[in-house]
Amino acid sequence: MSRQAFEEQQDVLHRKLMTMGTLVEEAIHKSIKSLVERDVRLAEQVIGNDHVINELEHEIQSECFRLIALQQPVGSDLRRLGTMLKLVTDLERMGDHAVSIAKTTRRLMTEPYVKPLIDIPLMADHVKAMVRDCLNAYIARNKEAAEEIAARDDIVDKLFSTIFRDLIEVMTKNSTAISQGTHLLLVAQYLERIADHVTNICEWIIYMSTGKLTDLNK
Repeated sequence: MSRQAFEEQQDVLHRKLMTMGTLVEEAIHKSIKSLVERDVRLAEQVIGNDHVINELEHEIQSECFRLIALQQPVGSDLRRLGTMLKLVTDLERMGDHAVSIAKTTRRLMTEPYVKPLIDIPLMADHVKAMVRDCLNAYIARNKEAAEEIAARDDIVDKLFSTIFRDLIEVMTKNSTAISQGTHLLLVAQYLERIADHVTNICEWIIYMSTGKLTDLNK
């Protein structure tokens, strides 16, 4: 395979990865929207479309391994392919968490909420922005942007702590709210985990740019 053909194949993979990232961002948005608006049909869309994200993960992984085997790349080429492999794994897990949120919508569809959903959508807004921005940082290979995005995980963690305290207080005062409160806590936890996956991606963006592995979860 010529150098030009190799670069063209990498560009194809890059576009597929961007498509996957867009689908994941959309799944997160729709899953939270379905929860807030109690829109079960929207939740079912998220659940039903998850296979598209999974198929893209497998396609990208297979092509990355094929290029590594055929071309035996080194240096920046190898770092780029290795980063793609890591990114698709984290993106797939984000999609799974969006599906879990959508399934929560399905479980709670007949119940009035024990408290207004204010902080969960706010937390989701921060998480969605992190996902979108980390994909842009990957495109630009922007090390500084990756570091800034990862630092925003602290905001998500603080919102999770607030949601946790509020729901525990509700469940302590009203035992009938325990089941629903537990499900809403899990939604907040899914969002917190998505932010952690974004941080992982930011670490690999830095690796792709510098060749150095950095722990941004400190």
